[in-house]
Amino acid sequence: MHRYLIVAVLACCFGCASTMPLDNSARSSAPGSFVQLSQGKVHYSLDGPEDGEVVVLVHGFSTPMFIWERTVPALTDAGFQVLTYDLYGRGYSDRPDVKYNEDLFDSQLEELLDALDIKQPVNLLGLSMGGAIVTIFTARHPEKVSRVGMIAPAGFPVKIPFTAKLVRIPGLGDFLMSVMGDRTIRKSAAKSFYDQSQVKPFLAKFDDQMKYDGYKRAILRTLKDFNLNDQEEAFKAVGKLGKPVLLIWGENDQTVPYEHHEKVMAAIPQTEFHSIENAAHVPHYEKHGVVSPIIAAFFED
Repeated sequence: MHRYLIVAVLACCFGCASTMPLDNSARSSAPGSFVQLSQGKVHYSLDGPEDGEVVVLVHGFSTPMFIWERTVPALTDAGFQVLTYDLYGRGYSDRPDVKYNEDLFDSQLEELLDALDIKQPVNLLGLSMGGAIVTIFTARHPEKVSRVGMIAPAGFPVKIPFTAKLVRIPGLGDFLMSVMGDRTIRKSAAKSFYDQSQVKPFLAKFDDQMKYDGYKRAILRTLKDFNLNDQEEAFKAVGKLGKPVLLIWGENDQTVPYEHHEKVMAAIPQTEFHSIENAAHVPHYEKHGVVSPIIAAFFED
């Protein structure tokens, strides 16, 4: 307990950063479109030919939909219509005061497809936490999905850092996130890259969402509410469906262990696996010239 107290005292040295409301004024310069769903407004973009087969890209734990900006062109050039969107709590989507669990993100995707009148089965590609979301969605709604792609998906046990354990403590977690959250989240995002020269321009875009109320609360709630360490049953359920599955992993991933590709492949035997050299947690972003053709070819088959 003394250790927790020391951390709390040290946290005071960082001070609290003020934030702004995420309102219509804040959203006025945002690219893309907005739609009202049951838990709030959702920021999205629908690109490519209207008659193209739909590919939905689901981002991860902390980075909003711009993480797909280097992937979308390859898919639209291949004739796909591509849907990207900000998960609740991230980017320009609302940050509702609810539980940030599997049900929230599953229903968000289902409602978004309904709101956009996308009735045919879609192709899904998820990054990290997004990989867990598309897996859960496919297991729950197999009739809505054609093919599934995952990049370094969460869903299997990982060692939880000491700081992550602290923020799960009621009261203390909220305090630590309010005063240390920005610095900690940015540091974690920087670790997503093997090529550190890409970090600075990436963070310049990443930081924008942190200016608005509710982002750190959503991050904290997700840590508490979404069991990202135990989704093996959902992966096994997808394996039993027999749908085509793509798995991509950077060999230098420091966020979700590279070795977890073996667990995914054991749960989903039909997986097509691609290992990416000199890449960390976001191989599709830092090595897009290598990864984008793999993604496009998989969905074209």
